Amino acid sequence: MKRAIISVSDKTGVASFAKQLIELGFEIISTGGTKKALQDAGIDVIGISNVTDFPEILEGRVKTLHPAIHGGLLAKQSDQNHMKALEEQGISPIHLVVVNLYPFKETIKKNGTTFEDAIENIDIGGPAMLRASAKNHESVTVVTDPTDYDVVLEELSKGEVSGTTRRRLAAKVFRHTASYDALIAEYLTKESNEKYPESLTLTYERKQTLRYGENPHQEAAFYETALPASPSLANAEQLHGKELSYNNINDADAALALVSEFKDTVAAVAVKHTNPCGVGIADTLEGAFNEAYEADPVSIFGGIVAVNETIDKATATKLADIFLEVIIAPDYSEDALAILKKKKNIRLLKVNNTTKKNDVQTITSVQGGLLVQDEDRSGLNEATVEVVTERKPTEDEWKSLKLSWSVVKHVKSNAIVLVNGNRTVGVGAGQMNRVGACDIAVKQAGELAKGSALASDAFFPMKDTVEKAAEAGIKVIIQPGGSIRDEESIQAANEAGIAMVFTGMRHFRHARRNDDERFSCR
Repeated sequence: MKRAIISVSDKTGVASFAKQLIELGFEIISTGGTKKALQDAGIDVIGISNVTDFPEILEGRVKTLHPAIHGGLLAKQSDQNHMKALEEQGISPIHLVVVNLYPFKETIKKNGTTFEDAIENIDIGGPAMLRASAKNHESVTVVTDPTDYDVVLEELSKGEVSGTTRRRLAAKVFRHTASYDALIAEYLTKESNEKYPESLTLTYERKQTLRYGENPHQEAAFYETALPASPSLANAEQLHGKELSYNNINDADAALALVSEFKDTVAAVAVKHTNPCGVGIADTLEGAFNEAYEADPVSIFGGIVAVNETIDKATATKLADIFLEVIIAPDYSEDALAILKKKKNIRLLKVNNTTKKNDVQTITSVQGGLLVQDEDRSGLNEATVEVVTERKPTEDEWKSLKLSWSVVKHVKSNAIVLVNGNRTVGVGAGQMNRVGACDIAVKQAGELAKGSALASDAFFPMKDTVEKAAEAGIKVIIQPGGSIRDEESIQAANEAGIAMVFTGMRHFRHARRNDDERFSCR
């Protein structure tokens, strides 16, 4: 008679699976809660202590860690010497292992979980059995996912589980245990206040396969972190529309990051190719969207719009008048949903972007490695900014400066953003020099450049950008400062009657490897 060990935390379908195994000629060995669940279902079960001739000890910490178990798991059943060794020791081979692990992830996700609770939910015997079985998959079928029960039963009903399936299941086991250990390592590393440990093991769970990647000839998938980040597209609720594409997700993430900057004012942002092409603020959401739309009514076509308030009927009516790929909002009124759902393909996402963001790091791939850094969360610190020119910004100019500074950190470097009133009027993105970025922003703004505020993500290496700003009629500038030629820029600003503010902090935003570089939002 063949033997199967069943010891699972996730008991979905396990009783039915065990019954069918018995019908196929297996005897079942089990432990603890799984044993009780199977017995309650009327299934004959052999207790682990009956196999090991040793009691479960240390509150269940030691039960399967025994030669009678691991000898049965690791013996090559096609090797006569291995089988002879088992016989000499009175050990029976084990043919099937069904194990999933203590719910460590679920435990640490709960509010109020103590460190002691987390430690007690680190499984030891389970991973040991899984790894042993997966190593010996030539002889042992190992199942860690209830979704694989039907495949295993189907093949067993025909005689035995195929070598191809056993190898696939073994690979799945090692992915599972690697992910489990990575999550534990991440948790303990954070508890130890280690920021950049000597090795970095990351684990992500596939959320969906995508139709294609950045381009139709590239395959792609979307993975999310094992523990939810907030706000995040990974935990968005899609209320309507087609499945999100690779570019939708990439652009929507940029829009969500930008709109999350605004905590104390109603805001709407439009993004194209991960760059902002229109940002507006107002007292109402309809007003904020009007500002964002008027900022660049051409580039918004086919773009992503994110807002930080519930979309109402009036705003939905405006949104429905243009072609958009994705809309992101913390919620939608019933009237708004009724209007927007008339557009068959638009994706409507519900994301709580008003919650406090977790402390996260950004990860960028390079050939043969990863770059890891803290996410750029820093905003304008009014206590440390310095007005360096003779003229000081007016109250209205300060409002424009603050908006421009919030936006420029989300624009690809070199970046220049112009704001006039409550909206952006020009965005120069991804240029090889700052004057080029200024030229694009000024050209886009046209007459609205006059009297506007200019934000630069990094300092001016020389005075030419200030001179360009003066020619366009720009009246106030915010930039980090710190160039060895700052005095030239300050003098040029004074000569033009421009007020200039230094923040002491730059916001470079370089494209990720293989990101789509664009000279403008269009």
